[in-house]
Amino acid sequence: MGKLAVRALRAVLVAVLAGTVFVQAGMVWALVSGSDPEDGSLPLTPLRVITILGMASAQVALICVWRLVAMVRRGTVFSHAAFRYVDIVIGAIVAAALTWFAVTAINAPGQRDDPGVTVIMGGVGVAILGVALIVLVLRMLLAQAVVRDVEAAQMQAELDEVI
Repeated sequence: MGKLAVRALRAVLVAVLAGTVFVQAGMVWALVSGSDPEDGSLPLTPLRVITILGMASAQVALICVWRLVAMVRRGTVFSHAAFRYVDIVIGAIVAAALTWFAVTAINAPGQRDDPGVTVIMGGVGVAILGVALIVLVLRMLLAQAVVRDVEAAQMQAELDEVI
């Protein structure tokens, strides 16, 4: 992975992390200060709490991606230590999907006249779960690469003994 790509990815990760922290702080402030402009048409408090939790799951995934990028730069990504971070990313994506389904469930009663919105929101939740499945497939590819790396190291050691 090139230095430019790593720097660009890290810049994006920092920007997204800072943005989510900023939005979370604003939502927590609205909840704590009681300045919630809720007029009874939509339960904003549960939506804010769910959004804060959903952003926390995204932040966990961002931090794990940062750690994986660091492993790529050091050349240690093809090790068993990388699995921990990939597993946490998968869990964070599933948690984000579950929070999205919770938002969909809270929003659904207000969409009785237009249930298409709820169906679309449910589809977005399924798409988020699809991203988790894609990362799971990538984890399996990482597992194969780790096995191949170990095999290559063993063959290199045998070749070094012969020479």
